Amino acid sequence: MAQRSILITGCSSGIGNAAAHGLRDRGWRVFASCRQEADAERLRGEGFESLRLDYTDTASIHAALAEVLSRTGGTLDALYNNGAHGLPGAVEDLPTDALRATFEANFFGWHELTRAAIPAMRAQGHGRIVNCSSVLGFVPYKWRAAYTATKYALEGLTDTLRLEMSDTPIKVILIEPGPIRSNIRKNSIVHFERWIDWQASPRADQYRETLLKRLYDDPARDRFEKGPEAVVKKLVHALESRNPQPRYLVTTPTHVMAALRRLLPTRALDALIRMG
Repeated sequence: MAQRSILITGCSSGIGNAAAHGLRDRGWRVFASCRQEADAERLRGEGFESLRLDYTDTASIHAALAEVLSRTGGTLDALYNNGAHGLPGAVEDLPTDALRATFEANFFGWHELTRAAIPAMRAQGHGRIVNCSSVLGFVPYKWRAAYTATKYALEGLTDTLRLEMSDTPIKVILIEPGPIRSNIRKNSIVHFERWIDWQASPRADQYRETLLKRLYDDPARDRFEKGPEAVVKKLVHALESRNPQPRYLVTTPTHVMAALRRLLPTRALDALIRMG
């Protein structure tokens, strides 16, 4: 049987890096892409077929996919959309251009890569498209509007694509992690400093008391936080199960919030989230 192939984005660290190693260990041919060429070069040093793929750079999206298809003879068994970044800040302090930039990285680029991969999957007669969402894809949280908005949009796009692909052999799946150990908080600092003029905000005191401490101090580990391997476990089932689930929830908070969203009125859920 031919070796199964997968293209994974955001492999420099965190979930993407763990997924690349975990799937390679299971015998998959892993194309581990990174936004920065330096990270791709590092992964090539680890024996990966690693490519530069930046969701905000259309040329890099199509060049990376073309290179993958060239190396496999035109086939791709699976795509795992994973790379994304956060932009913390209050909605009233969030410039519209900042929101556009976040959507380019966290949503539009995913859509472009997915559309480009579908023809190869159609031609070969099978495929899996797995999108990494978040607990913030179905419940909001203060100071996370940009990231939350992109994940809400991703959930809608993925659910619709799943329905539309139901008459094909292409499976479309969501993974919804909660608190996972990664660099996403640290990596969001550059975006926060570029876009959010918090000192001019009417919420400046709230920034000092809450968000700045969470961003710049070394926070205590969330007691519900899991390592990225927890996501990889769900990813393996999504890729290798004959009949994968439409969505996979990861971590206790994700399961709890999914249940509360179904059970509680909006005001009650809002009050609970405000306490968190």
